[in-house]
Amino acid sequence: MLIRYKKAFEKIAMGLLSFMPTEKDLKKLQQTIKEYETNDKWHLFLWKLDDDFVAIIGVLERENQIMEVQHLSVNPSHRGQGIGKGMVKALKDMFPDKEIVPNEELAGFFEHCDQ
Repeated sequence: MLIRYKKAFEKIAMGLLSFMPTEKDLKKLQQTIKEYETNDKWHLFLWKLDDDFVAIIGVLERENQIMEVQHLSVNPSHRGQGIGKGMVKALKDMFPDKEIVPNEELAGFFEHCDQ
C-alpha cells in the first residue's frame, strides 16, 4: 500500500533511498529529502507491507500531465516479490489522469514491468 511521505517518516525514507546508487552520499540524500519536503512538484511515497515500510517511490510532476519517476527503491530483503511493479501500478491508479514515465536511470526497470 502506498503511503504519502511525511516528516515523521524521514529516517525510514532516507534509509530506503540510500539503497539507490545515486543516493549513497549523506549530503545528496539530505538534499533529496529536502526537495521532496519543500517542492510542491516532487511527491514521495512509501510502500507498507504488513507493518513495515519496505520500499519507496518518488515522482516529479512535469508539464502536460506527466509524472516522472525519479526514485524507486526496494529493501534488498524484499526484492523479487513484485513490489516495484506494485508501486508503479498503485501510482498509476492514484493519478489516472497522468502519464507515469521513468527517468533515464529507471527506464530499464519500466521496460521489465511492461513484460
